[in-house]
Amino acid sequence: MWDSINKILANIDDFVWGVPLMAIIITGGILLTFRLGFLQIRRLPLALKWMVKNEEGGKGEISSFAALCTALSATIGTGNIVGVATAVGAGGPGALFWMVVTALFGMATKYAEGLLAVKYRVVDKDNHSLGGPFYYIELGMGKKFKWLAKIFAFFGVCVGLFGIGTFSQVNGISSAVQNFFDPNKAHTVSIPGIGTYSWMVVIASLILAFCVGAVLIGGIKRIASVSQIIVPFMAIIYFIFAVMLVICNITKIPDAIVIIVKAAFNPQAVAGGVTGSMLVAMQKGVARGIFSNEAGLGSAPIAAAAAQTHEPVRQGLVSMTGTFIDTIIICTMTGLSIVLTGAWKVKGLEGVQVTTYAFKQGLPFPAEVSAFVLMLCLVFFAFTTILGWDYYSERCLEYLTNGNMKKVKVFRWVYILAVFIGPYMTVSAVWVIADIFNGLMALPNMIAIFALSGVVVKETRDFFKAKKHLK
Repeated sequence: MWDSINKILANIDDFVWGVPLMAIIITGGILLTFRLGFLQIRRLPLALKWMVKNEEGGKGEISSFAALCTALSATIGTGNIVGVATAVGAGGPGALFWMVVTALFGMATKYAEGLLAVKYRVVDKDNHSLGGPFYYIELGMGKKFKWLAKIFAFFGVCVGLFGIGTFSQVNGISSAVQNFFDPNKAHTVSIPGIGTYSWMVVIASLILAFCVGAVLIGGIKRIASVSQIIVPFMAIIYFIFAVMLVICNITKIPDAIVIIVKAAFNPQAVAGGVTGSMLVAMQKGVARGIFSNEAGLGSAPIAAAAAQTHEPVRQGLVSMTGTFIDTIIICTMTGLSIVLTGAWKVKGLEGVQVTTYAFKQGLPFPAEVSAFVLMLCLVFFAFTTILGWDYYSERCLEYLTNGNMKKVKVFRWVYILAVFIGPYMTVSAVWVIADIFNGLMALPNMIAIFALSGVVVKETRDFFKAKKHLK
């Protein structure tokens, strides 16, 4: 039965993530890049400065940095560790090249999303902010497009509940915990009607569901406060170990770069045809890149709308740093580690096992230490992603139900239940389901980005014309 389901899901995934959607997302980023004069490169230093310098006197629920950390909590997750490994495994090293290219143009898209989120958000007298694609579609494109806003909100709920938010993250956590503590499944338990699992998986699902529930009950402010602590701390630790791995294998870097670039355009030249065509490398790279940094997906602007700011352009710049940190820095380091150590060529490895192998082989520490650090990073990255996507999904549901908070609270408990059952989903099915909902969510958002690109350009020009002193 599972084989049939997996085949059906794979066919749907290939259709959703076909050439048309990839072309729409990349074209949107390219269009904005040229219309904004490569703003993501020219204004990156200013964006990084504003990333840690909060604006005074702005309306909203949380600081700009807290909003960025909330967005990063949702983006820096299994996509950075497991997703990159999956992309390189399925599409070859060339997938990493397309992942970075997508992220470069995606920074312009993320900028536009953050700007539009603040420009069209709704802030009530209690400073409760609600914004994102559903509002910039409805208020920016007009009431007649409210149906499109509702489609986005519906898929936003689905992505959180069945895709990025729960199953893929929890599956990554449970796999990492089992691989470290019980790699040979020496201690198992049979669950009637489900299968046989390691006790580590069961224990991890129980602890995770409890911790997620404890944070989610506190709402956006608790999610933001937890994210502000965990996200920067774990991102720095992971980055340090990845840089250490690269330095230890520095003589292999030229060859690795040649392999990545060559495989991006001619995979057969690197892997003898095993990884398929250039289109496969591109598809996996683009899909996993968007899964990781969410540029074009429309999720990050939901968090951006809660920022305490009155300058849409400023928040747009802060938002775009999320894609830079997530993909151009962290995903690149993961992918480079996998290529440098040859982990992508080792047969029988799947998902997190690929990155674990790379860390064990490439770092000058005992294998257990490297594996433990990676497991710890993955657990915390995935944990914060679960929190961030609950917030996104709840805001989407709040829009769909016209602010019915009773339904939102019921959804919260369903979300926690999904976290609990996530470890018992098969790896392949989990990632395919996540990919499908990602694509369906991206489409209405990209339609709005194209339609409102003129607004983005005008707001940007007016802002920098009025603030000529900014460098």
